[in-house]
Amino acid sequence: MSDFWFYALLLATIIVIALAFYAGKLLKQLAEQKNQQAQQKLAQQQALKKHDKKILDSVLLITRAMQAQQCEFDEGCWRLSVLLSSLKTFTDLSAQFPSIYALYDEIKDMAILDARKQLTKKERMREDYKRMTALNTMHDDVVTDLTNLYEFTSEQLTRLAS
Repeated sequence: MSDFWFYALLLATIIVIALAFYAGKLLKQLAEQKNQQAQQKLAQQQALKKHDKKILDSVLLITRAMQAQQCEFDEGCWRLSVLLSSLKTFTDLSAQFPSIYALYDEIKDMAILDARKQLTKKERMREDYKRMTALNTMHDDVVTDLTNLYEFTSEQLTRLAS
């Protein structure tokens, strides 16, 4: 009977060693998987930062041009709204810069380029009047938003650079 217990103990020891080896192998795979996921997450964050930096550089350029009156406010607000909406790591910028988005909302459905050429003179004048009215109404608020946007963009570019 003692041989039976010896072989049973030997078999149990072999099973425990095999299970311990298998558990170690699984733990190693888990650690590698976590490391790989962390690297993927870091790479994704860096890609988003790179994208946002490029967008913020463009926003800063347009903001400066608008402040220097080298870019019309309606066109600038259009471009800024589209660019700001494409940022990946920021949300709800329309609440931070409401006048820029409000002017964009007023003019976004107006005809441009070839579609504008297809309009009659009366329709073009009506759209121009609507555009000028919106611009005159919101001009001061847009100027304030431009100052705030310039500061915000400069801060974010500094943050992304570090």
